[in-house]
Amino acid sequence: MGFTKEYRTSVEEKLTAVTMIQTKAMFGGVGIYTEGLFFAVIAEDKLYFKVDDSNRTAFEEKGMGPFYPFDSPTPMGYWELPGGVLENPSDLKVWIDKSIQVAFSARAKKAT
Repeated sequence: MGFTKEYRTSVEEKLTAVTMIQTKAMFGGVGIYTEGLFFAVIAEDKLYFKVDDSNRTAFEEKGMGPFYPFDSPTPMGYWELPGGVLENPSDLKVWIDKSIQVAFSARAKKAT
């Protein structure tokens, strides 16, 4: 994994325009949080959002694929954000909100 400072800064600015975020460099990428919920990751200058059965189809319909960390044959539960979404704040808010809900649901399941 890796990322450029310019890409990270650009993503942070665009996400912050839509919702409050915190970022943390981790494992060569960047974890993106809101209110303690890990909902996105930057790796190789690509942005991936958290998915489950409730929002995966939207990513598939746009031809996007999952995040494979460190050339692992097993994907993580994050899929690449479709092109153009990051540049459109109203669309971005919809995608963010769905991924935050996925992260919230995952946390709730762990708590039970």
